[in-house]
Amino acid sequence: MQTETISADAARRIVLHLQGLAESPRQRTTAAGLLELIERLGFVQVDSINMVERAHQMILHSRRHAFRPRHLQRLLERDGELFEHWTHDASIIPTRFYPYWRHRFEREHRRLWPKFSRRHGGAFEADLAKVLDLVREEGPVLARDLADEEDRPRTGWWDWHGGKTALEFLWRTGQLSVARRQGFQKVYDLTERVIAPQHLEHRPDEPDFVDWACRAGLERLGFATPGELAGFWHLVSTEEAKAWCERNLGGAVCLADVGCVDGSAPRRLYARADWRRVLDEAATPPGRMRVLDPFDPILRARPA
Repeated sequence: MQTETISADAARRIVLHLQGLAESPRQRTTAAGLLELIERLGFVQVDSINMVERAHQMILHSRRHAFRPRHLQRLLERDGELFEHWTHDASIIPTRFYPYWRHRFEREHRRLWPKFSRRHGGAFEADLAKVLDLVREEGPVLARDLADEEDRPRTGWWDWHGGKTALEFLWRTGQLSVARRQGFQKVYDLTERVIAPQHLEHRPDEPDFVDWACRAGLERLGFATPGELAGFWHLVSTEEAKAWCERNLGGAVCLADVGCVDGSAPRRLYARADWRRVLDEAATPPGRMRVLDPFDPILRARPA
């Protein structure tokens, strides 16, 4: 199969366009427009670091200067159009993508159960049931509501008290969801009271899940290695992503030699087959400086 060539300049324009940084940020932004932007990006990372402003607010402001935090809060807490969970890190994600996260919940359960149960002993399963019953009967809770005064001093992630650990496990495996934030602390509730029924009823099978994760990731990246594609959502493995790319060569995917701005040898990557159309649609980036948050989704490589 013929390998296509994407110059460094073309690659840059494609990435900036797909990541919402090519057009002017001086646009009127409604709640609906904000949701459209987040769906275009795929997700917005949430982080507690607040040097200037929270990461998610800076990410959105860099693309829409008229962004208002109240619109984001409305979409999350009132309209239910967004939910909070993990991609490569804690993120705000469009709720219409929620059905695909159910596969992640199952994978997380298999991955985390040995660690959590080994660390917290035989009582961990009973603790989970107790916390679920509490939330079911008394409503949303914060981790501090379950703190045990007799717990030993906490110095790190694995030193969470038992209630916090149970809440986190139940959230990571989909049994609880984040209903809202109080300050910056998660308020947990039963998933069926947070996520709308239509998103809970739809259950893609495994092939559809892998296809969506890879296709939706490549649409937003433009081009990638299998590892970069798998890392976009952190839903599938590198092996699954590579197999998907190979199956779709000649269809949704092509091989491309993508130029590097430093003049080094082009990278052989998998690319969207319609990359030329995307390039034609991409605006010329405005000649203005933008401040990007360190957790901006366009910054994919983050070596320690």
